[in-house]
Amino acid sequence: MIDFTQIIMNVIPTFWYIIPLLILVRLFKSPWFKGILGEATVNLAIKIKLDKRKYYLIKNITLPTEDGSTQIDHILVSENGIFVIETKNMNGWIFGSEKQKQWTQKIFKHTSKFQNPLHQNYKHAKTLASCLAISDSKIFSVIVFVGNSEFKTEMPENVTYAGGLIRYIKSRNEIIFSTTEKEALIKKIESGRLKPSPKTNREHVQHVREIKAKKESEKSCPKCGSAMIQRVSKKGANAGNKFWGCSQFPKCRAICT
Repeated sequence: MIDFTQIIMNVIPTFWYIIPLLILVRLFKSPWFKGILGEATVNLAIKIKLDKRKYYLIKNITLPTEDGSTQIDHILVSENGIFVIETKNMNGWIFGSEKQKQWTQKIFKHTSKFQNPLHQNYKHAKTLASCLAISDSKIFSVIVFVGNSEFKTEMPENVTYAGGLIRYIKSRNEIIFSTTEKEALIKKIESGRLKPSPKTNREHVQHVREIKAKKESEKSCPKCGSAMIQRVSKKGANAGNKFWGCSQFPKCRAICT
């Protein structure tokens, strides 16, 4: 009879390195690691390409909101305005437009949907404007894609790759804040942010999960991803019957029962 226990015990010392290697491979493919790598890429670009005396970088900021919190990857404060930067580390072809609720990622035959990052960052910018008691016209939202991704639809100027981020920031050359105002805004952000800690991060993650669960329970348009609204047929054989129609009607005429 073959003693498999002894065989396993002999094999493990020989190939002991496989287990940590598999763990590392799984870690590198995780959304958490991709997020960290994407943010590090943006940090490096900002540090190398922008004058530290002119631009002040604040990273991984969690701000309180009425219903919980919102987390911002990067805030760049300058006399030319405040830049709220959202990083996306993604591969494949990216399809989307400014007003679409969801964008599309396509990798070979695999297609998936993700939240329009412009909408996501809009909340970040509005929250920051409220915290600082300034006009949101002085805050610029920027979406930066890193990784092996390619835009397949025309994007707004504030949706770009890492190299385009620097060009976009430098293109904003109008003086909006004085040096004194800039320093005051930096202090206000630093003092108003929630204390960076595992507890703060856990609470924010839980808040995001609750929002995601709520959205998943709501009906979304199968065609464009917008919210579905319950309507009542007014004509024809189905007059008086209820149905779900896209909130973007007449641009989108998708319906479901």
